[in-house]
Amino acid sequence: MQVPKRVAVLFLMHAAIVASFGFAGARAAEEGGGGGGGAPAGCVAADRVALLGFKAKILKDTSGDLDSWTGTNCCEDWEGVQCGPSGRVTGLTLPGSVEDSGVYMRGTLSPSLGDLQFLEVLAISGMKHITGTIPDALLKSTRLAQLILDDNALDGVIPPGLGQLPSLNALSLMGNRFRGQIPPSLGNLRNVVQLNLAKNFLAGPIPPIFRNLQKLQFLDLSSNMLSGPVPEFSGPFPNFTNLDLSNNRLSGQIPISLLTLPSLSMLSLSHNLLTGKIPDQIGNLKSLAQLQLAGNRISGQIPASFSKLTKLWSLNLSRNELSSPLPDSLSKGIPSLSTVDLSYNDLAFGSIPGWIVNRPMYDVRLAGCKLRGNLPVFTQPDSLSNIDLSDNYLTGGISSFLANIPSLSDVKLRNNQLSFDLSGIKLPDGLHSLDLHSNRLTGSLFAILSNKTSSSLETIDVANNQLSGTIPEFGEGSSLKVLNIGSNQITGHIPASIANLVGLERLDISRNRISGTIPPGLGQLGSLQWLDLSINALTGKIPSSFAGLGLVHHANFRANRLCGEIPQVRPFNIFPPVAYAHNLCLCGKPLPPCRRTSETGQ
Repeated sequence: MQVPKRVAVLFLMHAAIVASFGFAGARAAEEGGGGGGGAPAGCVAADRVALLGFKAKILKDTSGDLDSWTGTNCCEDWEGVQCGPSGRVTGLTLPGSVEDSGVYMRGTLSPSLGDLQFLEVLAISGMKHITGTIPDALLKSTRLAQLILDDNALDGVIPPGLGQLPSLNALSLMGNRFRGQIPPSLGNLRNVVQLNLAKNFLAGPIPPIFRNLQKLQFLDLSSNMLSGPVPEFSGPFPNFTNLDLSNNRLSGQIPISLLTLPSLSMLSLSHNLLTGKIPDQIGNLKSLAQLQLAGNRISGQIPASFSKLTKLWSLNLSRNELSSPLPDSLSKGIPSLSTVDLSYNDLAFGSIPGWIVNRPMYDVRLAGCKLRGNLPVFTQPDSLSNIDLSDNYLTGGISSFLANIPSLSDVKLRNNQLSFDLSGIKLPDGLHSLDLHSNRLTGSLFAILSNKTSSSLETIDVANNQLSGTIPEFGEGSSLKVLNIGSNQITGHIPASIANLVGLERLDISRNRISGTIPPGLGQLGSLQWLDLSINALTGKIPSSFAGLGLVHHANFRANRLCGEIPQVRPFNIFPPVAYAHNLCLCGKPLPPCRRTSETGQ
């Protein structure tokens, strides 16, 4: 049996299913032949023909998996093929890579896969460009236990016939283009443990099929267009641990039956249209570790029973209509909590509750919670990595706050009333993102932008403050991807060393007092997608090197003193004319053509 090269990229849940139920060979005794657990016999000719039929429908394979499909012994030498002791093909596992866009297969699923009479595992995932429908012939594979076709480009409807596969315990069609409704026939899959239909275009109500699926452990229907109520879950469901219905259009209230599942560890109903209150019975979910209800219209107060969720470590109730006060029972805290997001509700904290600041936290997000006064002091800050206190009324400085939390990675404090000299702060060494947009900062950029700036820093947003001075020189080795210093009082020129920001994706220096010419090195930043140089005092031409900025989808040069021909390449010659308005003498598409040498500067 040849082991797939990229088997590590299979999802952990798939690995768990495989571990629980075994790969091919579970029915070796039924194959008639082969004795015991010895090495597989040579590949049966009919199965080899069926596999070659699959290969023939794959028009391009950059994974290289199918290159090994030569010779006659498909059981020993063919990548991704597993066989039982008698040489019958029991598994075909071809995992691609979601991250690596260069690894894919282009083609369709061949009906010949249905001729693999002993097939138990079919897992072709992450191949991105396998299109078409699931062939009807595959629906006669009555031994099939695992059907994993994630992250391809399959379309059409989900075949109702899948519900007639009696042995199926794992069905995962995530990340394709399936449309229509979830077929009610899936309720016949009484052995199913994993059901994942996420990231498709499925619509309509979720059918009431789950009372039949008592062995279910994992259900993910997220990121579709499903509507109607959250389904009822009547029955014991002793091993049901993960339920994700997020990013749909589900409405109504959270059903009480959902809160009776004894083993439920992860519940996500985020980004739907749910209303009503959080039922007090939520405290019955003794195994709950992750609760995500963000982005709904849930109102009322946070139930006192939350204090009973002793295993809960991740809580996201953001962007709802929850109101104060918090229940007294929370004063003792939630014992395992390390990640909390209560942002953008109707909560008025004044100060951060003690059950958050007095325990070791990893991620704290309390944006828009009407916080006032100085930045909080976390008494056990060593593990705190991410904090978002944006859109509050916080005042004072930031130096002691940063010094107290050495492990900070992402800091968002935008839209507050913080007032301090930026020149005097010291950033934590491992900081990745700093957002101080719209405060009352003064001083220069040198402390956060210099050769001494941490190489880990990827995002800096200090726009809409009262910063002054010049833009410092940029050293090599920077990881900066986003730099927004717009709407300040910065003077001087754009340093030529900006060419050292090789990973920069977004640059905004608009609404300052920056003069001089645009350095040609800016046109060497091939990752740049957003560029705003508007409302400054820049002179000269737009460099011809900008022709290399093919990823830019937004650019603004408005209200400077630029002159000459706009680079006559996409996207610069198709941006709206307003992007070049109020300059001295820019010309060329999308503006009128250049007519005189003095206009083009040539």
